[in-house]
Amino acid sequence: MIEDVEVVLAVVLGLAIGLAAMPVLRWLRVLSRATQADLAERTPEVSGQLEATIGLLRSAALVVGPYDEVLMSNPRARTLGLVRGSRIVPEELLDLVRQARRSGQGMGSALKGRRELGMPVVELAVRIVALGDGLVLAIADDRSAQVRTDEIKRDFVGNVSHELKTPVGAIRVLAEALEGAYDDPEAVRRFSARLITETDRLSELIAQIIELSRLQSDDPMLQPSVVSVDDVARAAVDQCREQALARSVQLNAAIAPGLTVLGDEHQLTTAVVNLIQNAINYSDLGARVSVTTRRPVDDDDDFVEIAVSDNGIGIAPDEQDRIFERFYRVDYARGRAEGGTGLGLAIVKHTAGAHGGSVNVWSKPGQGSTFTLRLPAYQDER
Repeated sequence: MIEDVEVVLAVVLGLAIGLAAMPVLRWLRVLSRATQADLAERTPEVSGQLEATIGLLRSAALVVGPYDEVLMSNPRARTLGLVRGSRIVPEELLDLVRQARRSGQGMGSALKGRRELGMPVVELAVRIVALGDGLVLAIADDRSAQVRTDEIKRDFVGNVSHELKTPVGAIRVLAEALEGAYDDPEAVRRFSARLITETDRLSELIAQIIELSRLQSDDPMLQPSVVSVDDVARAAVDQCREQALARSVQLNAAIAPGLTVLGDEHQLTTAVVNLIQNAINYSDLGARVSVTTRRPVDDDDDFVEIAVSDNGIGIAPDEQDRIFERFYRVDYARGRAEGGTGLGLAIVKHTAGAHGGSVNVWSKPGQGSTFTLRLPAYQDER
């Protein structure tokens, strides 16, 4: 009986509270509608002239509203990863937009951004101006190519002067020896052969310096194409067949069909060729070098891997962090004897980074090495 009385009291109390709360709820709904209408009235519109102008710009451009919402943006802004939906992606850019809105003055800055996950970092020159009524216009130019060119200029003189002096000095010494041995046919033949070897090495060094400089000033992802990994791997193996035969190295390939990536086919083929040549150069006569491809999945992201393995001399752990530096050689004497320039792995690293990927090495002295070029797999969105 007592329990029934408690239930009735609870029901009566609930009805009383509900009746008392109804006016409050109606007031909150009216206030919500008023607030939404007020916000709609206070959000300024982008004029047709400004919208047309932004559409014609080659630079990335976006107009931001008073509540940090992106009211409009051109395709370049979305390509550079500045906009996702109706929000600004880089926090640094959002901070600049807010500063310009508060101060009412224009400003400029340099920012680093990333187009998408797995894509290389880009250097941006940003200009921002407040348009009034809370609107802010942001314009960004991709200066990545210019920054890379400046870096090339700074490094070029030091690298070239360091590396070219060795073959140039050798050629001069051999030329003087050849001049002094004009009456000794056997010495002339011997010095001439060495002179040709040093000249070939000098030519290869110059060619690789030019190739690295070209790669650093050329972004393959500005106008990428769908690249068949099958074609890249097979072309690289074919280019290295003669070198492998000359050293009695068994060159094998196990290529998974149908793998594709976005980028530049020539750059990727050159990178794989450098990996194979490096494996051949640092393998003993009769060794094995294999090229394999596969498509692993990591954290729901698809990748393509091109691996080059050998059973050569291997690399010491303390040298594995340095092998991708320009002109660095694990065994300097052997690298020079085999015609290595010390630029091959630097080219591979740069190519991997430019394609939004990476290159890694596993190695043990006396057991061999495996270099793995990992790239984002092409996703066909059709």
